[in-house]
Amino acid sequence: MAWKNVKNHKEILAEIYQTLYDAFGPQQWWPGDTPFEIAIGAILTQNTNWGNVEKAIGNLKRRKALSVRVMHGMDNGKLAELIRPAGYFNVKTKRLKAFLTFLLGQYRGSMEDMAKNGTPFLREQLLEIHGIGPETADSILLYALEKPIFVIDAYTKRVLQRHGLVKEKTSYSEMQGLFQDRLHKDAQLFNEYHALLVRLGKEYCRPRPKCAPCPLRSFPVVTRQVKPEDRQFRIQNDMSRVRSA
Repeated sequence: MAWKNVKNHKEILAEIYQTLYDAFGPQQWWPGDTPFEIAIGAILTQNTNWGNVEKAIGNLKRRKALSVRVMHGMDNGKLAELIRPAGYFNVKTKRLKAFLTFLLGQYRGSMEDMAKNGTPFLREQLLEIHGIGPETADSILLYALEKPIFVIDAYTKRVLQRHGLVKEKTSYSEMQGLFQDRLHKDAQLFNEYHALLVRLGKEYCRPRPKCAPCPLRSFPVVTRQVKPEDRQFRIQNDMSRVRSA
């Protein structure tokens, strides 16, 4: 298969989604019992893996501290100790407190009240909170508030680049637009698609990729020219990898 045989990016994205869904099945992501827990997890997962976040959330649950008011009123040092497994615990404590202050001040601590507002307005509010950037804001919007917005992370970017859908310097908003402008704006679809890309990035499309068994092995792959000073991209169908799969 080559991209020249596909009419447009909409068809490419649809085929990638179906291929990944057939390979992995539904991902049921993001794990969390409540929208609030999911939002806390979205902040804690910055610069760490999900296993560490689960340990931190487990600590909060065991202390019966996973609530807006309890966490907001907790001493910073105590909160930092509870979330220590997630790493950068002092930094993340400040970010959590900033989010909690926002949630209490704007929505009386209610994620349900927060969800009543529109996506652009909420995104603007979240991005004004200390320590919350586009990826974290969009994760909260999509997974906690079920808003139709596509999350772009390192896994998604790596997959898109390797398959020639974006360039190295493509911005976050441009990558997000690739999905949102070409797919039906549906929170469940965006949720599942992003989760599938994360699964692919973790298992196959790693920094050192495992291309032979990859579900997308028949899709065109982008590689760099051999010369390090040459920054141009080229499309390569690695048929040897396809044959060996």
